[in-house]
Amino acid sequence: MSSPSIPKGTRDFTPVEMARRNYIFDTIRGVFKLHGYLPIETPAMENLSTLMGKYGEEGDKLLFKILNSGNYLSDVSEEVYSGKEAGKMLKFISEKGLRYDLTVPFARFVVQHSNEITFPFKRYQIQPVWRADRPQKGRYREFYQCDVDVIGSNSLLYEVEMVAISGEIFSKLGIGITILMNNRKILSGIAEVIGESARITDITVAIDKLDKIGRDGVNKELAEKGLSQQTITKLQPILDLEGSSLHKLEQLSVILASSEIGLKGIEEMRIIFGFIAELHPSANVELDLTLARGLNYYTGAIIEIKTTQVQMGSISGGGRYDDLTGIFGLKGMSGIGISFGADRIYDVMKELQLFPAGLEQATSVLLVNFGGNEEMVSLKLLRELHEAGISAEIYPEAVKMKKQFSYADNKKIPYTIIIGTDEAASGLYQLKNMLNGEQEKLTAEEIIAKLK
Repeated sequence: MSSPSIPKGTRDFTPVEMARRNYIFDTIRGVFKLHGYLPIETPAMENLSTLMGKYGEEGDKLLFKILNSGNYLSDVSEEVYSGKEAGKMLKFISEKGLRYDLTVPFARFVVQHSNEITFPFKRYQIQPVWRADRPQKGRYREFYQCDVDVIGSNSLLYEVEMVAISGEIFSKLGIGITILMNNRKILSGIAEVIGESARITDITVAIDKLDKIGRDGVNKELAEKGLSQQTITKLQPILDLEGSSLHKLEQLSVILASSEIGLKGIEEMRIIFGFIAELHPSANVELDLTLARGLNYYTGAIIEIKTTQVQMGSISGGGRYDDLTGIFGLKGMSGIGISFGADRIYDVMKELQLFPAGLEQATSVLLVNFGGNEEMVSLKLLRELHEAGISAEIYPEAVKMKKQFSYADNKKIPYTIIIGTDEAASGLYQLKNMLNGEQEKLTAEEIIAKLK
Protein backbone atom coordinates (compact mmCIF):
# COMPACT_ATOMS: atom_id res chain seq x y z
CA MET A 1 0.00 0.00 0.00
CA SER A 2 1.52 3.33 -1.07
CA SER A 3 1.86 6.12 1.46
CA PRO A 4 -0.50 9.13 1.17
CA SER A 5 0.71 12.25 -0.62
CA ILE A 6 -0.45 15.68 -1.74
CA PRO A 7 -0.61 17.12 -5.28
CA LYS A 8 2.63 18.52 -6.69
CA GLY A 9 3.01 22.24 -6.11
CA THR A 10 1.03 22.22 -2.87
CA ARG A 11 2.29 22.14 0.71
CA ASP A 12 1.36 21.11 4.22
CA PHE A 13 2.20 23.64 6.93
CA THR A 14 3.29 22.51 10.38
CA PRO A 15 2.06 24.29 13.53
CA VAL A 16 5.38 26.19 13.71
CA GLU A 17 5.08 27.30 10.06
CA MET A 18 1.44 28.27 10.54
CA ALA A 19 2.28 30.35 13.62
CA ARG A 20 4.90 32.23 11.59
CA ARG A 21 2.65 32.67 8.56
CA ASN A 22 -0.17 33.95 10.76
CA TYR A 23 2.26 36.43 12.31
CA ILE A 24 2.93 37.81 8.81
CA PHE A 25 -0.77 37.82 7.88
CA ASP A 26 -1.78 39.48 11.17
CA THR A 27 0.89 42.17 10.77
CA ILE A 28 -0.17 42.92 7.20
CA ARG A 29 -3.86 42.85 8.13
CA GLY A 30 -3.30 45.21 11.07
CA VAL A 31 -1.68 47.87 8.85
CA PHE A 32 -4.41 47.51 6.21
CA LYS A 33 -7.09 48.08 8.87
CA LEU A 34 -5.17 51.04 10.30
CA HIS A 35 -5.56 52.82 6.96
CA GLY A 36 -9.29 52.15 6.71
CA TYR A 37 -9.29 49.14 4.37
CA LEU A 38 -12.07 46.58 4.76
CA PRO A 39 -11.78 42.82 4.21
CA ILE A 40 -13.65 40.92 1.54
CA GLU A 41 -13.51 37.30 0.42
CA THR A 42 -14.41 35.83 -2.94
CA PRO A 43 -15.09 32.16 -3.73
CA ALA A 44 -12.21 29.79 -4.44
CA MET A 45 -13.92 29.04 -7.75
CA GLU A 46 -15.27 31.52 -10.28
CA ASN A 47 -17.23 31.03 -13.48
CA LEU A 48 -14.83 30.35 -16.34
CA SER A 49 -16.51 33.20 -18.21
CA THR A 50 -15.14 35.50 -15.48
CA LEU A 51 -11.59 34.12 -15.67
CA MET A 52 -10.95 33.17 -19.30
CA GLY A 53 -9.34 35.79 -21.51
CA LYS A 54 -8.24 38.02 -18.63
CA TYR A 55 -4.65 36.76 -18.30
CA GLY A 56 -3.69 36.23 -21.92
CA GLU A 57 -3.37 32.95 -23.80
CA GLU A 58 -0.69 31.60 -21.45
CA GLY A 59 -2.75 32.49 -18.39
CA ASP A 60 -5.76 30.62 -19.79
CA LYS A 61 -3.60 27.50 -20.01
CA LEU A 62 -2.62 27.85 -16.34
CA LEU A 63 -6.19 28.03 -15.07
CA PHE A 64 -7.35 25.01 -13.08
CA LYS A 65 -10.70 24.01 -14.62
CA ILE A 66 -13.34 22.18 -12.57
CA LEU A 67 -15.36 19.42 -14.23
CA ASN A 68 -19.14 19.82 -14.11
CA SER A 69 -21.00 17.60 -11.66
CA GLY A 70 -22.65 14.36 -12.74
CA ASN A 71 -22.26 12.90 -16.22
CA TYR A 72 -20.35 15.86 -17.62
CA LEU A 73 -19.82 14.13 -20.99
CA SER A 74 -23.54 13.78 -21.71
CA ASP A 75 -23.74 17.12 -23.55
CA VAL A 76 -20.68 16.49 -25.70
CA SER A 77 -21.54 15.48 -29.27
CA GLU A 78 -19.83 12.46 -30.80
CA GLU A 79 -18.14 14.77 -33.32
CA VAL A 80 -16.60 16.99 -30.64
CA TYR A 81 -15.68 14.00 -28.49
CA SER A 82 -13.96 12.12 -31.31
CA GLY A 83 -12.00 15.26 -32.24
CA LYS A 84 -10.28 15.19 -28.85
CA GLU A 85 -9.77 18.96 -28.88
CA ALA A 86 -9.77 20.17 -25.28
CA GLY A 87 -10.66 23.75 -26.23
CA LYS A 88 -13.82 22.77 -28.08
CA MET A 89 -14.85 20.26 -25.41
CA LEU A 90 -14.23 22.65 -22.48
CA LYS A 91 -17.48 24.63 -22.77
CA PHE A 92 -19.48 21.39 -22.47
CA ILE A 93 -17.66 19.79 -19.53
CA SER A 94 -16.48 22.72 -17.37
CA GLU A 95 -18.18 25.94 -16.29
CA LYS A 96 -16.00 26.87 -13.32
CA GLY A 97 -12.33 27.25 -12.43
CA LEU A 98 -10.12 27.99 -9.42
CA ARG A 99 -9.19 31.66 -9.15
CA TYR A 100 -5.84 32.56 -10.73
CA ASP A 101 -5.34 35.76 -8.73
CA LEU A 102 -7.33 38.12 -6.50
CA THR A 103 -7.50 41.00 -8.98
CA VAL A 104 -10.00 39.71 -11.54
CA PRO A 105 -12.35 38.40 -8.81
CA PHE A 106 -12.06 41.84 -7.16
CA ALA A 107 -13.06 43.54 -10.42
CA ARG A 108 -16.02 41.16 -10.73
CA PHE A 109 -16.95 41.86 -7.08
CA VAL A 110 -16.90 45.64 -7.57
CA VAL A 111 -19.13 45.48 -10.66
CA GLN A 112 -21.53 42.96 -9.10
CA HIS A 113 -21.85 44.93 -5.84
CA SER A 114 -21.42 48.47 -7.21
CA ASN A 115 -24.80 49.56 -5.81
CA GLU A 116 -23.92 48.34 -2.32
CA ILE A 117 -20.40 49.69 -1.76
CA THR A 118 -19.14 53.21 -1.10
CA PHE A 119 -16.58 54.72 -3.46
CA PRO A 120 -13.68 55.19 -3.18
CA PHE A 121 -13.82 51.54 -2.11
CA LYS A 122 -10.88 50.43 0.04
CA ARG A 123 -10.55 46.67 0.36
CA TYR A 124 -7.99 44.08 1.35
CA GLN A 125 -8.02 40.37 0.62
CA ILE A 126 -5.81 37.58 1.99
CA GLN A 127 -6.66 34.29 0.28
CA PRO A 128 -5.06 31.44 -1.68
CA VAL A 129 -4.89 31.34 -5.48
CA TRP A 130 -4.13 28.48 -7.85
CA ARG A 131 -2.06 28.22 -11.03
CA ALA A 132 -1.34 25.08 -13.05
CA ASP A 133 2.30 26.09 -13.39
CA ARG A 134 5.31 23.79 -13.39
CA PRO A 135 6.29 23.45 -9.70
CA GLN A 136 9.83 24.50 -8.81
CA LYS A 137 11.70 26.14 -5.95
CA GLY A 138 9.76 29.21 -4.84
CA ARG A 139 6.92 28.56 -7.29
CA TYR A 140 3.83 26.69 -6.18
CA ARG A 141 0.48 25.75 -7.65
CA GLU A 142 -1.31 26.93 -4.52
CA PHE A 143 -0.13 30.05 -2.72
CA TYR A 144 -1.45 33.03 -0.79
CA GLN A 145 -1.77 36.60 -1.99
CA CYS A 146 -2.22 39.60 0.30
CA ASP A 147 -3.80 42.36 -1.80
CA VAL A 148 -4.79 45.89 -0.86
CA ASP A 149 -6.62 48.12 -3.37
CA VAL A 150 -8.61 51.32 -3.50
CA ILE A 151 -10.86 51.87 -6.50
CA GLY A 152 -13.00 54.78 -7.62
CA SER A 153 -10.54 57.68 -7.35
CA ASN A 154 -7.76 59.26 -9.42
CA SER A 155 -6.20 60.96 -6.39
CA LEU A 156 -2.42 60.62 -6.13
CA LEU A 157 -2.82 60.63 -2.35
CA TYR A 158 -3.50 56.92 -2.68
CA GLU A 159 -0.10 56.37 -4.33
CA VAL A 160 1.41 58.02 -1.27
CA GLU A 161 -0.76 55.85 0.99
CA MET A 162 0.49 52.68 -0.71
CA VAL A 163 4.07 53.79 0.03
CA ALA A 164 3.12 54.45 3.66
CA ILE A 165 1.39 51.08 4.02
CA SER A 166 4.41 49.28 2.55
CA GLY A 167 6.84 51.09 4.82
CA GLU A 168 4.79 50.36 7.93
CA ILE A 169 4.35 46.66 7.15
CA PHE A 170 8.03 45.98 6.55
CA SER A 171 9.08 48.15 9.48
CA LYS A 172 6.87 46.07 11.79
CA LEU A 173 8.29 42.85 10.30
CA GLY A 174 11.86 44.15 10.70
CA ILE A 175 12.72 43.92 6.98
CA GLY A 176 14.79 46.67 5.37
CA ILE A 177 13.39 47.66 1.96
CA THR A 178 13.80 49.88 -1.04
CA ILE A 179 10.61 51.07 -2.74
CA LEU A 180 11.14 51.48 -6.48
CA MET A 181 8.70 53.60 -8.46
CA ASN A 182 8.11 54.47 -12.08
CA ASN A 183 5.18 55.62 -14.21
CA ARG A 184 3.65 54.01 -17.27
CA LYS A 185 3.11 57.46 -18.78
CA ILE A 186 6.86 58.17 -18.55
CA LEU A 187 7.60 54.87 -20.28
CA SER A 188 5.09 55.73 -23.01
CA GLY A 189 6.78 59.12 -23.36
CA ILE A 190 10.20 57.51 -23.75
CA ALA A 191 8.91 55.22 -26.50
CA GLU A 192 7.28 58.21 -28.18
CA VAL A 193 10.35 60.49 -28.27
CA ILE A 194 12.58 57.77 -29.71
CA GLY A 195 9.96 57.11 -32.39
CA GLU A 196 8.86 53.64 -31.27
CA SER A 197 5.48 54.09 -29.53
CA ALA A 198 4.19 50.82 -30.95
CA ARG A 199 7.13 48.89 -29.48
CA ILE A 200 6.90 50.05 -25.89
CA THR A 201 6.67 46.48 -24.61
CA ASP A 202 9.84 45.34 -26.41
CA ILE A 203 11.72 48.41 -25.14
CA THR A 204 10.66 48.13 -21.51
CA VAL A 205 11.07 44.36 -21.30
CA ALA A 206 14.67 44.84 -22.45
CA ILE A 207 15.60 47.75 -20.15
CA ASP A 208 13.94 45.95 -17.24
CA LYS A 209 16.88 43.50 -17.47
CA LEU A 210 19.55 46.21 -17.13
CA ASP A 211 20.69 45.00 -13.70
CA LYS A 212 20.93 41.39 -14.91
CA ILE A 213 22.49 41.64 -18.38
CA GLY A 214 24.08 45.10 -18.36
CA ARG A 215 23.98 47.92 -20.90
CA ASP A 216 25.48 45.89 -23.75
CA GLY A 217 23.05 43.06 -23.17
CA VAL A 218 20.08 45.44 -23.24
CA ASN A 219 21.24 47.07 -26.47
CA LYS A 220 21.82 43.68 -28.06
CA GLU A 221 18.32 42.53 -27.13
CA LEU A 222 16.81 45.74 -28.52
CA ALA A 223 18.66 45.18 -31.80
CA GLU A 224 17.41 41.59 -31.92
CA LYS A 225 13.86 42.93 -31.50
CA GLY A 226 14.38 44.95 -34.66
CA LEU A 227 15.07 48.43 -33.27
CA SER A 228 17.46 50.48 -35.38
CA GLN A 229 20.86 51.58 -34.12
CA GLN A 230 19.66 55.19 -34.33
CA THR A 231 16.74 54.42 -32.03
CA ILE A 232 18.97 52.55 -29.58
CA THR A 233 21.36 55.52 -29.53
CA LYS A 234 18.47 57.85 -28.66
CA LEU A 235 17.66 55.66 -25.66
CA GLN A 236 21.14 55.81 -24.11
CA PRO A 237 20.84 59.23 -22.39
CA ILE A 238 17.80 57.94 -20.52
CA LEU A 239 19.72 54.87 -19.30
CA ASP A 240 22.54 57.22 -18.20
CA LEU A 241 20.36 59.33 -15.89
CA GLU A 242 21.79 59.55 -12.36
CA GLY A 243 21.18 61.48 -9.16
CA SER A 244 18.18 61.83 -6.88
CA SER A 245 14.68 60.98 -8.03
CA LEU A 246 13.77 64.65 -8.38
CA HIS A 247 16.97 65.34 -10.33
CA LYS A 248 16.15 62.50 -12.72
CA LEU A 249 12.69 63.97 -13.23
CA GLU A 250 14.22 67.35 -14.04
CA GLN A 251 16.46 65.76 -16.67
CA LEU A 252 13.55 63.74 -18.05
CA SER A 253 11.41 66.86 -18.45
CA VAL A 254 13.96 68.10 -20.98
CA ILE A 255 14.30 64.77 -22.79
CA LEU A 256 10.51 64.25 -22.97
CA ALA A 257 9.64 67.89 -23.69
CA SER A 258 7.84 66.92 -26.90
CA SER A 259 5.73 64.18 -25.28
CA GLU A 260 2.49 65.28 -23.62
CA ILE A 261 1.90 61.92 -21.95
CA GLY A 262 5.52 61.73 -20.79
CA LEU A 263 5.32 65.18 -19.17
CA LYS A 264 2.07 64.20 -17.45
CA GLY A 265 3.79 61.16 -15.94
CA ILE A 266 6.70 63.35 -14.76
CA GLU A 267 4.29 65.79 -13.08
CA GLU A 268 2.48 62.92 -11.33
CA MET A 269 5.75 61.60 -9.96
CA ARG A 270 6.83 65.07 -8.82
CA ILE A 271 3.63 65.38 -6.80
CA ILE A 272 4.01 61.87 -5.34
CA PHE A 273 7.68 62.36 -4.39
CA GLY A 274 6.82 65.77 -2.92
CA PHE A 275 4.22 64.25 -0.59
CA ILE A 276 6.55 61.40 0.37
CA ALA A 277 9.41 63.81 1.18
CA GLU A 278 7.10 65.85 3.42
CA LEU A 279 5.14 63.05 5.12
CA HIS A 280 7.51 60.05 5.04
CA PRO A 281 11.04 61.50 4.92
CA SER A 282 12.64 58.27 6.15
CA ALA A 283 11.08 56.16 3.38
CA ASN A 284 13.69 54.67 1.04
CA VAL A 285 11.94 55.48 -2.26
CA GLU A 286 13.70 55.70 -5.63
CA LEU A 287 12.68 56.49 -9.20
CA ASP A 288 13.64 53.48 -11.34
CA LEU A 289 13.10 54.09 -15.04
CA THR A 290 13.72 50.43 -15.88
CA LEU A 291 10.73 49.31 -13.81
CA ALA A 292 7.89 48.09 -16.06
CA ARG A 293 5.62 45.56 -14.23
CA GLY A 294 2.88 44.32 -16.53
CA LEU A 295 2.67 47.16 -19.03
CA ASN A 296 -0.67 46.06 -20.49
CA TYR A 297 -2.23 46.35 -17.06
CA TYR A 298 -0.90 49.50 -15.37
CA THR A 299 -1.59 53.01 -16.59
CA GLY A 300 0.13 55.29 -14.05
CA ALA A 301 2.49 54.87 -11.11
CA ILE A 302 4.22 51.50 -10.77
CA ILE A 303 5.58 50.22 -7.45
CA GLU A 304 7.99 47.40 -6.67
CA ILE A 305 9.53 46.58 -3.31
CA LYS A 306 12.81 44.77 -2.72
CA THR A 307 14.56 43.88 0.49
CA THR A 308 17.98 45.38 1.12
CA GLN A 309 19.03 42.45 3.32
CA VAL A 310 18.61 39.32 1.17
CA GLN A 311 19.40 38.63 -2.48
CA MET A 312 15.90 38.10 -3.85
CA GLY A 313 13.48 39.48 -6.42
CA SER A 314 10.63 41.76 -5.50
CA ILE A 315 8.63 40.89 -2.38
CA SER A 316 5.73 43.23 -3.21
CA GLY A 317 4.49 45.14 -6.20
CA GLY A 318 1.59 46.98 -7.73
CA GLY A 319 0.48 50.18 -9.37
CA ARG A 320 -2.26 52.39 -10.80
CA TYR A 321 -4.81 51.07 -13.28
CA ASP A 322 -7.45 53.20 -14.99
CA ASP A 323 -9.98 50.61 -16.12
CA LEU A 324 -9.90 47.52 -13.93
CA THR A 325 -13.66 46.98 -14.04
CA GLY A 326 -13.97 47.78 -17.75
CA ILE A 327 -13.54 44.07 -18.57
CA PHE A 328 -16.96 43.56 -16.92
CA GLY A 329 -18.67 46.60 -18.44
CA LEU A 330 -18.14 49.24 -15.73
CA LYS A 331 -15.92 51.86 -17.36
CA GLY A 332 -13.78 54.59 -15.85
CA MET A 333 -13.07 53.03 -12.43
CA SER A 334 -9.49 54.06 -11.69
CA GLY A 335 -7.69 52.46 -8.79
CA ILE A 336 -4.37 51.47 -7.32
CA GLY A 337 -3.23 48.42 -5.42
CA ILE A 338 -0.29 46.42 -4.11
CA SER A 339 0.13 42.68 -3.61
CA PHE A 340 2.41 41.44 -0.82
CA GLY A 341 4.13 38.12 -1.47
CA ALA A 342 3.60 36.16 1.74
CA ASP A 343 5.85 33.26 0.71
CA ARG A 344 8.81 35.46 -0.19
CA ILE A 345 8.35 37.54 2.95
CA TYR A 346 8.37 34.29 4.95
CA ASP A 347 11.62 33.17 3.30
CA VAL A 348 13.28 36.53 4.03
CA MET A 349 12.21 36.50 7.68
CA LYS A 350 13.31 32.90 8.12
CA GLU A 351 16.75 33.61 6.62
CA LEU A 352 17.20 36.71 8.77
CA GLN A 353 15.73 34.99 11.88
CA LEU A 354 13.19 37.77 12.37
CA PHE A 355 10.32 35.73 13.79
CA PRO A 356 9.65 36.52 17.47
CA ALA A 357 10.48 33.75 19.92
CA GLY A 358 7.57 31.71 21.23
CA LEU A 359 5.25 32.19 18.25
CA GLU A 360 4.58 28.46 18.07
CA GLN A 361 3.78 28.27 21.78
CA ALA A 362 0.02 27.71 21.86
CA THR A 363 -0.18 26.67 25.53
CA SER A 364 1.13 28.73 28.45
CA VAL A 365 0.67 26.15 31.17
CA LEU A 366 0.06 22.39 31.45
CA LEU A 367 -1.79 20.92 34.44
CA VAL A 368 -0.27 17.62 35.47
CA ASN A 369 -2.91 14.87 35.84
CA PHE A 370 -2.87 12.65 38.95
CA GLY A 371 -6.40 11.27 38.47
CA GLY A 372 -9.12 10.98 41.09
CA ASN A 373 -10.04 14.03 43.18
CA GLU A 374 -6.86 15.82 42.16
CA GLU A 375 -7.95 15.61 38.52
CA MET A 376 -11.26 17.31 39.36
CA VAL A 377 -9.47 20.10 41.26
CA SER A 378 -7.18 20.55 38.24
CA LEU A 379 -10.15 20.72 35.85
CA LYS A 380 -11.75 23.44 37.97
CA LEU A 381 -8.49 25.43 37.92
CA LEU A 382 -8.27 24.85 34.15
CA ARG A 383 -11.68 26.49 33.76
CA GLU A 384 -10.54 29.50 35.84
CA LEU A 385 -7.41 29.86 33.71
CA HIS A 386 -9.47 29.84 30.52
CA GLU A 387 -11.89 32.42 31.94
CA ALA A 388 -8.87 34.62 32.72
CA GLY A 389 -7.75 34.37 29.08
CA ILE A 390 -4.74 32.12 29.79
CA SER A 391 -4.05 29.32 27.32
CA ALA A 392 -3.90 26.11 29.34
CA GLU A 393 -4.48 22.38 28.99
CA ILE A 394 -4.50 19.29 31.20
CA TYR A 395 -2.72 16.06 30.32
CA PRO A 396 -5.49 13.60 29.38
CA GLU A 397 -4.31 10.63 31.47
CA ALA A 398 -2.85 10.04 34.90
CA VAL A 399 0.48 8.63 33.71
CA LYS A 400 4.00 9.06 35.07
CA MET A 401 5.05 12.66 35.65
CA LYS A 402 8.15 12.15 33.51
CA LYS A 403 5.96 11.47 30.46
CA GLN A 404 3.79 14.49 31.20
CA PHE A 405 6.84 16.75 31.63
CA SER A 406 8.26 15.42 28.35
CA TYR A 407 5.01 16.39 26.67
CA ALA A 408 5.35 19.93 28.04
CA ASP A 409 9.00 20.15 26.93
CA ASN A 410 8.24 18.89 23.41
CA LYS A 411 5.47 21.47 23.01
CA LYS A 412 7.65 24.20 24.56
CA ILE A 413 5.06 24.85 27.30
CA PRO A 414 6.85 27.16 29.76
CA TYR A 415 4.93 26.25 32.94
CA THR A 416 3.31 23.24 34.57
CA ILE A 417 0.97 23.14 37.58
CA ILE A 418 1.22 20.21 39.97
CA ILE A 419 -1.83 19.43 42.10
CA GLY A 420 -1.24 16.35 44.22
CA THR A 421 -3.10 15.27 47.37
CA ASP A 422 -1.51 17.92 49.61
CA GLU A 423 -1.98 20.72 47.07
CA ALA A 424 -5.64 19.82 46.50
CA ALA A 425 -6.28 19.90 50.25
CA SER A 426 -4.41 23.16 50.97
CA GLY A 427 -5.39 25.17 47.88
CA LEU A 428 -1.72 25.99 47.29
CA TYR A 429 -0.62 24.63 43.93
CA GLN A 430 2.92 24.10 42.67
CA LEU A 431 3.78 26.23 39.65
CA LYS A 432 6.90 24.90 37.94
CA ASN A 433 8.99 26.92 35.49
CA MET A 434 9.99 24.37 32.84
CA LEU A 435 12.91 26.47 31.65
CA ASN A 436 14.83 26.79 34.93
CA GLY A 437 13.10 24.17 37.10
CA GLU A 438 12.07 26.65 39.81
CA GLN A 439 8.89 25.82 41.73
CA GLU A 440 6.69 27.89 44.02
CA LYS A 441 3.43 27.25 45.87
CA LEU A 442 0.70 29.71 44.96
CA THR A 443 -3.07 30.12 45.21
CA ALA A 444 -5.18 29.99 42.05
CA GLU A 445 -5.46 33.79 42.11
CA GLU A 446 -1.68 34.21 42.44
CA ILE A 447 -1.03 31.78 39.57
CA ILE A 448 -3.45 33.65 37.31
CA ALA A 449 -1.86 36.99 38.21
CA LYS A 450 1.64 35.64 37.52
CA LEU A 451 0.76 34.03 34.20
CA LYS A 452 -1.11 37.08 32.94
